[in-house]
Amino acid sequence: MSGASTTQAVSRSVAELDWSARIAGLVGALSLLAAFAAFIVRPGAVVFPAAVFAAVALYGWFTYQAETARSLTFLATASTLVILGVITVYLFVQAVPIARRMGASLLTSSTWDVHANRYGLATMMWGTLITTIIATLVSAPLGVAGAVFISEIAPKSVREAVKPAIELLAGIPSIVYGFIGFVVLNSYMMDLFRLPTTGSLFIVGLVIGVMALPTVISVSEDALNAVPNAMKDGSVALGSTDWQTTKSVSIPAAISGISAAVILGVGRALGETMAATVILANVTTLPEPLYDVFGNTITLTSAIASQYGVAAGRPMQLSALFAAGVVLFIVVLALSIVSQTIERRMQQTLGGEQ
Repeated sequence: MSGASTTQAVSRSVAELDWSARIAGLVGALSLLAAFAAFIVRPGAVVFPAAVFAAVALYGWFTYQAETARSLTFLATASTLVILGVITVYLFVQAVPIARRMGASLLTSSTWDVHANRYGLATMMWGTLITTIIATLVSAPLGVAGAVFISEIAPKSVREAVKPAIELLAGIPSIVYGFIGFVVLNSYMMDLFRLPTTGSLFIVGLVIGVMALPTVISVSEDALNAVPNAMKDGSVALGSTDWQTTKSVSIPAAISGISAAVILGVGRALGETMAATVILANVTTLPEPLYDVFGNTITLTSAIASQYGVAAGRPMQLSALFAAGVVLFIVVLALSIVSQTIERRMQQTLGGEQ
């Protein structure tokens, strides 16, 4: 349906409503705007316009259910965009003071001196990069292999047992992963390599990689299942074995979806907070040498989680933490756009669209 047709349909729907429905809709819209304004200006007064909106919605549900459902679903969708916009604007506004003070050195400097009000995000960005690379090296091959096994190789009984286990793995809180990594893996690594400090980037990357496995497996499996059966049947009819079909037909056809799954897993690794905070110490210096994966430093997320409490009385430090949030937001947004583009390309390829 074109935009003009949609507008005409909405106009006809509004014209068909009686005056009571129009008044109720107007009161509901005004009360919602008042609730939003009160939340910004005076949060304690939000309850009053919110109560009016709830009463109007309840009235509309019993008298004009179809129109009310349409309006509420539209508001739910619009509110998502508004909340995202507010969060984005707030992040960037709060990061402006430190950006003005530090300039480009905010991204290139490794200095983090709370007494001199000098802050640089290079250390956190390096720690995030290293842990993300390690996590990707763990989750990508294991996740794709698990998806291939579940979708193409495993018998139905095994598939029905493995899939709930993977979903359960995704439901374990990140703090539990971090605690296990700190208590079990950290002790093992210290005994094995005689590390001078507790925690290391390698342990964080390993733990986050395991946490990203369910995402990679689930999305990759969906991509493999989306491959048309006709392609697989045609390969088998030509004399290929099941493994040859999987290797030469299913995986190449689903490679876009598998790539999107890996990118989503990377996004999960980038945004992980509690596991990194529990395992890593609050070390704001770069490891020496830089490629030392057993070194102890800090990531963007662990910096925010471990320092936001003490930064309340230091405006510049708080602004620097918001700047770290802006960097994470931009990177994760870019990864999300790339994954959606790849997935859309996969759907076009499998659907025969150009």
